[in-house]
Amino acid sequence: MAAAPKRPFRWHIGVFLAPAVLVYTAIMILPLAGTLQLSLFRNIEQHQVFVGLENFRTLFGDPNWSVNFWNALRNNVWFFIIHMLVQNPIGVMLAALLSSPKLRFAAFYRTAIFVPTILSFVIVGFAWKLILSPLWGVAPSLMDLVGLKSLFTPWLGKEEYALTTLSLISVWQFVGIPMMLIYAALLSIPDEVIEAAECDGITGMSQFWKIKLPLILPSIGIISILTFVGNFNAFDLIYTAQGALAGPNYSTDILGTFLYRAFFGFQLQVGDPNMGAAIATMMFLIILGGVCVYLFLVQTRLRRYQF
Repeated sequence: MAAAPKRPFRWHIGVFLAPAVLVYTAIMILPLAGTLQLSLFRNIEQHQVFVGLENFRTLFGDPNWSVNFWNALRNNVWFFIIHMLVQNPIGVMLAALLSSPKLRFAAFYRTAIFVPTILSFVIVGFAWKLILSPLWGVAPSLMDLVGLKSLFTPWLGKEEYALTTLSLISVWQFVGIPMMLIYAALLSIPDEVIEAAECDGITGMSQFWKIKLPLILPSIGIISILTFVGNFNAFDLIYTAQGALAGPNYSTDILGTFLYRAFFGFQLQVGDPNMGAAIATMMFLIILGGVCVYLFLVQTRLRRYQF
């Protein structure tokens, strides 16, 4: 019996993938490997000496480092929670409203909500600092017009309000991303499913909760993990609005700003690339852990809802 012909190797796949693999390796894999390596060394007498996990023990055990690290981690967790509890639900709600065929000017609303996402962090940070300024900002005047001026306070200048205020500013800027992703997911639901639901008398909000929402759960899961990764990589808005010291009194300090001060130094603080690399490695491990939890515990359960 003749042997089956050997399938030819598809060289063209490697040719097309090679540019992307080379670029990704050059700008992602190699810097990551360099960071991991740098975190295991320490500069002693102008020489890089291998110290193993000593930098991590310093990060967790030395009060000069651990206090700031745990404070930045707590702030980062709160920054993420605000986005999960405010940004993503609002994005789902806006997508549900904008997907209604009865809504007029839906395209205009989508564009208006999405525009802030393409603005520079520098513009957003400085604009909101001006808006919320108690001296020359427009926020006090606008709140006075609706009789709420007594509620105004310098939110960016108080420790108990500053981080939440910046989180809500970030929500305002990026709520358009989950809105558009959920909007696309809603449009991809087959018409037959919607028609079957209408035949069973399921319409309006009941149709969204019982039919559409279960079908878009995988998309909501993807948005959640993207939010997690983006928030634990955040830096730009805090740095623009509050500076590298993330004031007042480090109340808005997150892992990104803490990494910046540790690695490059700031004012009287001398930069320590090795400790900065250790902080960056911890950020990588936190993000990697969150992504793994999502992929192996959450995504496997959401697959049943896919159509």
